[in-house]
Amino acid sequence: MNSRLLIVFLALAIGAKAQNISKDAPAPVYPLPTAEQVLWHEMETNAFVHFTTNTFTGQEWGYGDEKESIFNPTSPDAGQWAKILKETGFKTLILTTKHHDGFCLWPSKYTEHSIKNSPYKNGKGDLVKEAADAAGKYGLKFGVYLSPWDRNHPEYGRPAYLEYYRNQLKELFTNYGPVFEMWFDGANGGDGYYGGAREVRKINSAKYYDWPKTLDVVSKIQPNVIFFSDAGPGVRWVGNERGIAGETNWNTISTDTLHAGKPGITNLLNTGSIDGDKWVPAEVDVSIRPGWFYHAKEDDKVKTPEELFEIYLTSVGRGSTLLLNIPPDQRGLFHEKDIASLRGYKNLLDTEFALNLAKKSKVSADSYRANSKLYAPANITDGNKETYWATDDNRKSGSFEIDLGKETRVKYVSIQEYIKLGQRVKSFSVDIWKDGQWKKLAEATTIGYKRILRADPVNTSKIRVNILDSKACPLISNVEVY
Repeated sequence: MNSRLLIVFLALAIGAKAQNISKDAPAPVYPLPTAEQVLWHEMETNAFVHFTTNTFTGQEWGYGDEKESIFNPTSPDAGQWAKILKETGFKTLILTTKHHDGFCLWPSKYTEHSIKNSPYKNGKGDLVKEAADAAGKYGLKFGVYLSPWDRNHPEYGRPAYLEYYRNQLKELFTNYGPVFEMWFDGANGGDGYYGGAREVRKINSAKYYDWPKTLDVVSKIQPNVIFFSDAGPGVRWVGNERGIAGETNWNTISTDTLHAGKPGITNLLNTGSIDGDKWVPAEVDVSIRPGWFYHAKEDDKVKTPEELFEIYLTSVGRGSTLLLNIPPDQRGLFHEKDIASLRGYKNLLDTEFALNLAKKSKVSADSYRANSKLYAPANITDGNKETYWATDDNRKSGSFEIDLGKETRVKYVSIQEYIKLGQRVKSFSVDIWKDGQWKKLAEATTIGYKRILRADPVNTSKIRVNILDSKACPLISNVEVY
C-alpha cells in the first residue's frame, strides 16, 4: 500500500472511531427485561376475574365470617369467561382464588373455609381447576390472585399463618398447571373475624410475609412465574385503579423492598424512574364496573365501549399492560351488559386500528448506524419486531420520515422501542407534512414497549418522528399509522 493510500485509510479509521461508528449491535442500556417480561409486554391486554362470597353478600371486602353455604352460583361456566375473553382480545385470565375474606375457590386441604363446604357441586367443585382448564382450552394463559391478608384465619398476623399461606401457594402452583402471573395486593391487616376473635390485627407489611422466602416457595415450583405487587419484582402496580399509566412511564424503578402497601410511592409507581436499577414495568388494573365484584345495583354503571377504549389508550398506549376486571354474577357468568361492552370495545379497537397505513412504507432517516442495512430505517415498517433503526453511539437524537405514498387521513401514530436492549427515549415529537411544510402533530416523553399518540384527524402524505433525547442511541423497532 503506498503512503497516500495508507494515510487515507488511517484517516477513515480514526474518523470512524472518533464518531463511534460500528456495525456491532448497540450496547444494552440496563436494566433489561427478562424473556417472560417481554412476553408480558407483548400480550398487552389481560383479564381479572373477581369471584367469591362477596358476589352473594353485596360486599367488596368480606369480613371473614361468611358462611360457606352462601357461595352458591346457579350455573357457573368458566368456559363462558374464557370464550368471551378470547373473542374480545384478552390474553390471560387471572382468577381471585382467595380474596381478603379467606374463602378459597379450590378445595384446599388446609382450611374448611372453602368451596368444598359450599353447595356448589355438593362440595365437589373446584373453580380454580375449571378456570385453568377453560383458559387452556381457549388459548389463554392462566394467573392466580391469592390475598396475603386473610380475615378468616385464626393465625393471621402470627408466624403460623405464613406456613398456611405458603402451603396454599404450593397447592396452587403444583396442582393447576402452568401459572403465568401471580398477584399480591397491598391490603394487609386490619379488622376481621380471625376465627372468632373479631379484632384488629396490624402487621409490619415490609417484614411479616418475608417476601423473598415466600416468593422462593413459588419459584422453586414454577421458576418463570411473573410476580405482581406494589413493587414487583416482576411487574408493579401503576399507582391507581382508574386505568391510567403515567404520561411519562419508565419500565425501570429501584425497589428497596418487595412488600405490598408501602406508603407514599404511588406517584413513583405511576411514572417509574429514569435511573431505576430494575426492570419492573407498570400493570394497569381497573374494573369494568365501579366495584371489583358483581353487584346488581351496578348493572347500569358498566363502563361503555368508548370508556374502555380510552383506558386502552392510557394503559397499553402509554407502554403498560392493561388488566381489566370482569366479575361473574351470581349465576357464575359474565353479565350480558359486561359482554356487550366488551364486544363494543373490541369493535372499536378493530375499527380504529383496522389498516396500518405505514406498513411496508418507504422510510428515510437523517442517519443510521454505520450505514448498515442491519439498522436501516426500512426496519421500522417491515413488520419484524426483531429489527430496528438505530443511530451511531454518539447520537442520542435523530429523525426519520415515513412516506405514506399518498395523502390520507391520520388519527393515531404508534411507536415501539426495541426494549430487549433497554428503554432509552426521553422525549420525542411527531410532525405531519401539511401545506408544503412540517407541522407538529404531537409530542411526548417516554415510548417503551409501545406509545400511541392520538390527534385530531388530519390529512397528510408524510409522517416525521423526531427523537429529541435518549439515554443512548435510540432503537425504534416499529411505527404504525392509522
